[in-house]
Amino acid sequence: MIAYPEIDPVAFSLGPLKVHWYGLMYLTGFALALWLGSLRARASNGLWHPEQVSDLVFYGAVGVILGGRCGYVLFYHFDYFLRDPLWLFRIWDGGMSFHGGLIGVLVAMWLYGRTLGKTFFQVTDFLAPMVPLGLGLGRIGNFIGGELWGRATDVPWAMVFPTDPSRLARHPSQLYQFFLEGLVLFTVLWFYSAKPRPRMAVSGLFLVIYGLARIAVEFVREPDAQLGFIAFDWLTMGQLLSVPMVLAGLAMMVWGYRRYPLVDGMNSDDAAWLKAKTK
Repeated sequence: MIAYPEIDPVAFSLGPLKVHWYGLMYLTGFALALWLGSLRARASNGLWHPEQVSDLVFYGAVGVILGGRCGYVLFYHFDYFLRDPLWLFRIWDGGMSFHGGLIGVLVAMWLYGRTLGKTFFQVTDFLAPMVPLGLGLGRIGNFIGGELWGRATDVPWAMVFPTDPSRLARHPSQLYQFFLEGLVLFTVLWFYSAKPRPRMAVSGLFLVIYGLARIAVEFVREPDAQLGFIAFDWLTMGQLLSVPMVLAGLAMMVWGYRRYPLVDGMNSDDAAWLKAKTK
């Protein structure tokens, strides 16, 4: 067993204001997205401009926060919401959902795309490689906060989380998710998107890899106490929400390669957009 590195969840205090590591991880993730987006814009051959990236990240941040909170309340604590609908707005009580955040970001990207005259998938294909490092940092925030731990185990790297009243040795599943959803997903998407790809292919690959990673980790992650297993004594809510992601991602990639082939080394959808802009 490895000793859990106890770190104060509060990074620092400014008078009565306490700044938590979890919030700092979010801010760092948005900063990294801004930097990565600027790099992608400069390499986009005029399809994107660096000054558009800050607005893109702002829209995404709003979508993450609003969608993440709504998703957590509706997917994981709907009973609380029915008893007290105003609990939805008490964000200081904590609680964010990736799947809700994803829906929020998708809505935000659709709205932002309309302001630029770009299609929904033009925006999401550009955005997708900018997201994983932020997801990974969020899992580091979970680890520091001693939350969302794994199931009891006897593996040599098991840890006892001080916030766990059972004091059982558990999988550090937050670190598994940091590696798979953060580092692996970022590396694959960054290099895959470095060359022109058919429309929807990058977005689809994001959904496939994230969904498979989340499904796999859920087998060693402790299910939410208020929900337990959804079915079969092993299916969790995280897995149930991730299966449609994988299926949708595969369908998007197949459709993208068939519908939007590369033309002269460029995505046919992008080529048509540039041609329309230069008329």
